[in-house]
Amino acid sequence: MCSTTPTHSPLVVAISGIKNSGKTTLITALLPRLAGYGLRVAVIKHDGHSFVPEIPHTDTAKHLEAGAIGTAVVDREKCKVVRYGSFTEENLIPLFPDADLILLEGFKHSSWPKVEVVRAGNSAEPVCDVDTLLALVTDLPLAIPGIPTLPQDDSAALAALLADYVKGRAPHVG
Repeated sequence: MCSTTPTHSPLVVAISGIKNSGKTTLITALLPRLAGYGLRVAVIKHDGHSFVPEIPHTDTAKHLEAGAIGTAVVDREKCKVVRYGSFTEENLIPLFPDADLILLEGFKHSSWPKVEVVRAGNSAEPVCDVDTLLALVTDLPLAIPGIPTLPQDDSAALAALLADYVKGRAPHVG
């Protein structure tokens, strides 16, 4: 397993919403902005379907096809681990002890603090438990009392909110 020296426990925030709401687009816009705040960010994505764990015909794919319960590949800069078994985000969070923030993509029904994405033409209202919301990101005229509502195309504002949250200046949810 890849390992780094633990420095602290990272905060965890889910970027949630229904399918095709813009979660991946938002996360990829947030990552460089959060790095600009000096934050180290990891992402754990929920896949509601089964994904192909390895590129076919690679050595690691051959290991899995031959019956290995897991395989890893490592070089001087990175590693990748593929394991078979039953996993949750809680199993994966410890893999990133050097992160300041772990963004979970999906997990809308979890108890993690959340930023919910609601996009016109895809959904009309939030689906997450309001008690878990840190912010609502939308292009619709929606508002939830006490929850910041940010424009869907303003990743800078959300990055500032999340940076403040990591630094302890925003209210804790949960």
